[in-house]
This record gives sequence, C-alpha cells and structure tokens, in this order.
Amino acid sequence: MKKHISPALRLTGVMLVLLSVVYPLLVAGFARFTPGGGAGETVIANGKVVGFARIGQSFRDDRYFNTRPSAVGYNAAGSGGSNKGPSNPEYLKQVQARIDTFLVHNPDIRRADIPVELVTASGSGLDPDLSPGAAKIQVARIARVRGISVDRLNTLVDAHTESPLFGLFGPARVNVLKLNVALDAL
Repeated sequence: MKKHISPALRLTGVMLVLLSVVYPLLVAGFARFTPGGGAGETVIANGKVVGFARIGQSFRDDRYFNTRPSAVGYNAAGSGGSNKGPSNPEYLKQVQARIDTFLVHNPDIRRADIPVELVTASGSGLDPDLSPGAAKIQVARIARVRGISVDRLNTLVDAHTESPLFGLFGPARVNVLKLNVALDAL
C-alpha cells in the first residue's frame, strides 16, 4: 500500500506547485506583453476611460456605429449566449424584430443586404468587433445624421480595420468602441 500512496502524494505535490504557482506566473508573464499589460486594453477619450477594447458595449444611437446584439445585455459578469437554436420560434421572432428595427433606422438598406452579425447575438454576448462590411453598411445612416460625407466615414472605417493575425488567422475586424470614439473626435 505504501508503494502506491507515496508516489501519488509526490505527484499531487508536484502538480499542485506546477498548476497553482508555476503556470499562473507563466501566464501572467506572457500577459505583460499584451496590449494593456494584462490588465485589459482600455480606450480613453478626453482623458477618461470610456471602456475596454475587448468587451462589447451597446451603441444604439443613430449617430454611432451599432454593435452586435448581446444575449446577456453586455454584462461581462454574465457572459454567454441565448442557447436558442436557429429554428426556435422565440429566437426567430427576436431576430425578426432586430431586422425590422435595423430597417427602420437604415431605410436605404435592403433586407437581404443586412449582415447576419448585426441581427444575431454572439456566443459570448460581448463581441467588441464587427466585420468591415457590417460597419460600412451603417455609413449612410451616420453620414445623414451627423452631416459627414460618406467618403470620410468609409475612410474612417478603413483606418480602424484590423487585419487578421499575421495576415492568416481570423477575419478582418473593426472595433466598434474605438471606431465610435474616433467618430466623435471628427
């Protein structure tokens, strides 16, 4: 019996040190090299922190680029999706309501041209980014409301489009918070 317990206790001690001391310190060390140094990348406007770049926030005013809908009301403490499948009648009503609302605020857009990400929530409910196409489809509305040229807004979207990681991994994306802060700065 001692033959089996002694190695098990040693292995437990080694794993305890590795997983509760060494691994967290290693992750914290790597985090120092990320934007924000591991504390999250804050977005600052007029000397104040207006949000975190990697947590989605609600923008529904016609003066701003709208974000992706959230199933959790943009509550970072309760991140998660709706868990409703694409054939769920309640989910379909919710998506239809989002489409109708989008069309009311963007009357020059055809229903078939609405990017799916503007009417469906993400798995986390906190996506901070949109595709460049989803941002550009909103340009006409914002140009009309703010009195800014469409070309200037398209240039702003292009300037805030982030390329895929190493040009290979993931899609091009636009951080909505950073884009809206830059829009206010115009």
